[in-house]
Amino acid sequence: MKAVIMAGGRGTRIAALAGDLPKPMLPIDGRPVLERELGSLREQGVTDVLITVGHLAPAIMEYFGDGSGCSPQTGRPFGVHIEYFVEKEPLGNAGALFRIRDRLDEDFLLLNGDVMFDVDLQRFAAFHKVHGGLATLFTHPNGHPYDSGLIVADSEQRVTQWLTKEDARPQYYRNRVNAGLHILSPKLLEGDIPAGKVDLDRQILKPLAGTGQLLCYDSPEYVKDMGTPERYAAVCEDVRSGHAAARNLRRKQKAVFLDRDGTINRYVGFLRNIDEFELLPGVAQAVRKINELGWLAVVVTNQPVIARGEVTEEQLEAIHCKMETLLGREGAWLDAIYYCPHHPDKGFPGERPELKIHCSCRKPAPGMLLDAAQRFNIDLSCSWMVGDGKNDVLAGKNAGCRTALLCADGTPPELGQERTAPSLYDFVEQVLCGKEGEEKR
Repeated sequence: MKAVIMAGGRGTRIAALAGDLPKPMLPIDGRPVLERELGSLREQGVTDVLITVGHLAPAIMEYFGDGSGCSPQTGRPFGVHIEYFVEKEPLGNAGALFRIRDRLDEDFLLLNGDVMFDVDLQRFAAFHKVHGGLATLFTHPNGHPYDSGLIVADSEQRVTQWLTKEDARPQYYRNRVNAGLHILSPKLLEGDIPAGKVDLDRQILKPLAGTGQLLCYDSPEYVKDMGTPERYAAVCEDVRSGHAAARNLRRKQKAVFLDRDGTINRYVGFLRNIDEFELLPGVAQAVRKINELGWLAVVVTNQPVIARGEVTEEQLEAIHCKMETLLGREGAWLDAIYYCPHHPDKGFPGERPELKIHCSCRKPAPGMLLDAAQRFNIDLSCSWMVGDGKNDVLAGKNAGCRTALLCADGTPPELGQERTAPSLYDFVEQVLCGKEGEEKR
């Protein structure tokens, strides 16, 4: 697969730091961010690269040449073949694509030259190939979805809505944001060449929402732009600390699996009404700390109300949107939500016979945890299952996880859990942030 890197922007928001350097040449721990991008591509077998340049183009072209030379910083070969397209006038973030379409004869990876990423590109490409479509977005949650554009997708990861910042959004929504990595079909570039600037998101990709031809690939891996001095400083620290590299799904991940009712939200029995969903005190702060420490936060919840016919999948999705929205307002996010819709017992009015089965996903069975482990390359032996009931502890043990029981009142039962805490916040503070957590990190 060929990679196209858009490196022609002026970087006006970070001009004070860039000076006479184009933004893709800003150093990250001594190496230009564009060099780090090329290194990541080379390591994963992507060696055919086309870079579009404009502002201060010679600084980029003279440094990298055709990719056959060596890095002035490290002395190691770039190890890629580079071609260039020089924008003689600003063409927006997509106008150049139409001018180079004769060099794109198959689906290609599109990157921005000022984005620091460390992702498993082979997983990304495999998803795109299996699902088809004209374009696949790399999407992830972030700590400020309330002021970000949002991607809305169906259960098959086909984008149904693309909500820009100025678009009206629903009261509650999934925390899913376009990260700025794409795999595109050259078919998107057919037809007349547009004059002047072309906006990739608004003019090419957003119109595909709802057509079934735009997919989203959700991943917790590290992708961050450096558009402001503050973000640039954060990226530098993430690279130096190893946080960016650790999130690549080629490396084993550690997760905190979270029960929902009684762990994240107030327990009300079978939750059927979205208005009854209420975060427990300290939960947002606890999940945010899980995020900051580099653990995946994955919800695994039994939802027999689906099989009983008391809640539809659409109603459950709305409840989970509320959960993500409330967490997002506090700068916290969930990396994934798994639910079991089955229930083995029969005899309920309105029940759904196809879901009244014995399954491998209903806790205490470990199916949801095992599915997440496969998807995110999770080391279950280093991960925790945290919940407020026996089935949570047993599911964690059956999956090979460490286990913690939450018990706010009275003497906690002994269910074989390794740790007991009064709340999720206390668990995070005592275990993940304490000496035990330091040893695991």
